[in-house]
Amino acid sequence: MSLSTALSIAQSALMNTARQTSVISRNVSDASNPDYSRRQAVVTSTAPGARSVDIKRATNDLLFRQNLGALSAWSGQSTLYNGIDQLGVAVNGVDNASSPSTAIGNLQQALQLYATSPSNQTLGAAAIDAARQVVSALSQGSSAVQDFRTQTDGQIATAVDDLNALLSQFRDANAAVQSGTRSGTDVSDALDQRDALLKKIADYVPVSTFTRGDNDMVVTTGDGVTLFETVPRTVGFTPSSGYAAGAAGNAVYIDNVPISAGTGGNASASGKLAGLLQLRDGVASTMQSQLDETTRGLITAFAETAPSMPDAAGLFTWSGAPAVPAAGTLVDGLASSIRVNAAMDPSVGGNAALLRDGGANGTAYIVNSGGGASYSSLLVAYGDRLDKPIAFDPAAGLAATSSVSDYAANAIGWFEGVRQQASTASDAKEALASRSAEALSNATGVNVDQEMSLLLDLEHTYQASARMMKTVDDMMTALLNAVG
Repeated sequence: MSLSTALSIAQSALMNTARQTSVISRNVSDASNPDYSRRQAVVTSTAPGARSVDIKRATNDLLFRQNLGALSAWSGQSTLYNGIDQLGVAVNGVDNASSPSTAIGNLQQALQLYATSPSNQTLGAAAIDAARQVVSALSQGSSAVQDFRTQTDGQIATAVDDLNALLSQFRDANAAVQSGTRSGTDVSDALDQRDALLKKIADYVPVSTFTRGDNDMVVTTGDGVTLFETVPRTVGFTPSSGYAAGAAGNAVYIDNVPISAGTGGNASASGKLAGLLQLRDGVASTMQSQLDETTRGLITAFAETAPSMPDAAGLFTWSGAPAVPAAGTLVDGLASSIRVNAAMDPSVGGNAALLRDGGANGTAYIVNSGGGASYSSLLVAYGDRLDKPIAFDPAAGLAATSSVSDYAANAIGWFEGVRQQASTASDAKEALASRSAEALSNATGVNVDQEMSLLLDLEHTYQASARMMKTVDDMMTALLNAVG
């Protein structure tokens, strides 16, 4: 081997060692970055005595796809659970303190107390006040539900804007990958950026990918709707300025295909958008229907009756009074229109004794015709009606036959059941997302201890190359001296 060849080999070794060291240093500096995949400097022989360093990026497509799916599932589930938690406090209060069920229970107690002393108009006024609390719980609950739907609608609009922005960024990252692949340059950083964007996109919708020539990637939703192919597909949504009971929300479209909302406490759909749609059009709408049906049951239970006369709204009235809502039929928005009958409300000049005697709708409806101050039969009857089964609309998601008091309690039970399912599923899906991310990190992430060990090996390689160069230098010096 000539001295010039030996010198060339030593120089090449030093250059390769420097590049390997640079790669390892980069690995160590980005070890805490969850979106960074480990680089490996692979030394290959290209000709006798010549070596080069190629950069290989650690990948595991199977684990990455599993992680994307787990992230989508957790995002949708946590969105659902957090929204349910917020809605429950807004409608029912902390520990259901301001729920219609609690207010109805207080009304029943007030009626029982009034029935024990019908001549005591202070107790009568207290019963009317308890009725006002029921009205407040129902009307404010209805308002809270619609406010929640409006807020959720705004969150959907924001999420759609964010998703469109991410798809635009993905286009740029994908173009960088394609360009680098065609030119033969290292595209590891561009691939990291593209994968990081996929994780963010998976937060909004479940994604599936496949790669074509030049590392060009096509992205679809879990249902096969195209999100990105050469160019981003439009995600469209028209927000609403406000909601009324029974009003349907606008759909979110991806490439003109609507996104399906999730169903159930353990949400069937993945991604934040599906969770928000389920909250707006599923959970909140069902809760509104149950408030409306509770209201209809109350109006029916306290209706005044008379021979040969139609039932008329009594203690509780509504916008369609004096008629009583049709039995077993949901009336959208009824909870927002319920009122205490002014004829019985002392705060507006009414007479609380009409609750005891009847007659808010005229003399034909008076039950205590003798005017006895100790008459309590009607008050007892009202209490009995609250516990008597009546027909409810099954569209509200509860039993078709129940008493008013049980129906209001079952509404809380239904909501708490959904919340418990959502909480349990959220914990499970979070754990799965965490485990899949950990498995992916173990396969493609950086182990600092391993990198430091490689640095020690490179240090020894560097020392060997340096000694070779010094030896060649000494020999060259000796040769020159001998010639001189």
